[in-house]
Amino acid sequence: MATAAAAAKAPKELLFEWEGRDKNGKVVRGEMRAGGESMVSASLRRQGILVGKIKKRRTSGGRSIKQKDIAIFTRQLATMMKAGVPLLQSFDIVARGSTNPRLTKLLTDIRNDVETGTSLSAAFRRHPMHFDALYCNLVEAGEAGGILEALLDRLAIYQEKTLAIKQKIKSALMYPIAVIVVAFVVLTVIMLFVIPAFEDVFKSFGGELPAPTLVVIGLSKFFVQWWWAIFGLLFGGGYFFFQAWRRSPKMQKTMDRLLLKVPVFGDLIHKSVIARWTRTLATMFAAGVPLVEALDSVGGASGNAVYQEATEQIQKDVSTGSALTTAMTTTGVFPTMVLQMSAIGEESGSLDHMLGKAAEFYEDEVDEMVKGLSSLMEPFIIVVLGVLIGGIVVSMYLPIFKLGAVV
Repeated sequence: MATAAAAAKAPKELLFEWEGRDKNGKVVRGEMRAGGESMVSASLRRQGILVGKIKKRRTSGGRSIKQKDIAIFTRQLATMMKAGVPLLQSFDIVARGSTNPRLTKLLTDIRNDVETGTSLSAAFRRHPMHFDALYCNLVEAGEAGGILEALLDRLAIYQEKTLAIKQKIKSALMYPIAVIVVAFVVLTVIMLFVIPAFEDVFKSFGGELPAPTLVVIGLSKFFVQWWWAIFGLLFGGGYFFFQAWRRSPKMQKTMDRLLLKVPVFGDLIHKSVIARWTRTLATMFAAGVPLVEALDSVGGASGNAVYQEATEQIQKDVSTGSALTTAMTTTGVFPTMVLQMSAIGEESGSLDHMLGKAAEFYEDEVDEMVKGLSSLMEPFIIVVLGVLIGGIVVSMYLPIFKLGAVV
């Protein structure tokens, strides 16, 4: 009870920008989270800084922090540390340069933790939503080995490669999804407004309508009467389906298995998963992380439940003395090329190099497949839309053609 009461009475920390002069008279600036200006001033005086001005900075609002923001931050931090800029100053520079208040707050919090004696990896672990186990493990390995700059650079490369693959997958899927959405909107407008107008015209003609026209009019009547149920099932069902996919491990495994078997797109997803898997393991192993520990992060980074399950089995086999290639072969999910590269790497003692080469090969394969899919999908989608919309148009004009023939 006392602890809860103390927590309730604790002042809310705010973000302050400050400016002053150090012991050498040099102008210095920075940011600090504290309960008030007096606390900021007292902290700066203890550091030997003559305070010039302090002002509160608004941190509310701003867009959410995305993986791309973390990748850019990692690249900036790696670049500055390689250039000899101290760690805390590097955080200050990146935080001030950010246009996203949420990212600024995150970096300021981490900087303050490090300033009070917390290790960088431990400070990152306090924010698992933005820094996963792989990220923290690599930073920890860099701190332990005194090669933090090199590990941050390797981590930045890894994140940039991973983001590039995801972006290519999105670009491959964006065109067909956009066309399908537009086609659905067009069909909805035709069914709700255009066909009923044609039906009124046909009633004035009299006579019997052709069978295709009657089918289209029947579909339109059903759509007009039950549009609310159709939209409800479509959007509601889609929402609950994706929520179940995201939250249910069993559903995730089922869908991930199905996605790998989808024609054309399944091959693209499979190659992107292999690229991420090999890239992650190569990065972790090159950083000096023991193989069994590295496999902890590899499965989740692959982004596919099938490979996550296979990685868990590989980890068990490796921990009992099996060779990595043997354990990978047993799972039956890795292509022959990856197995051969892994075997060569184990025999020559250059596993990280060979897995990196495999990752580069599959990243190039993904790039080529995306280019091919763009040219392949375009004529296919045009044909499908032509048949759907063209069929409706012809069906509605058949009575007019028939009437013209009679006249």
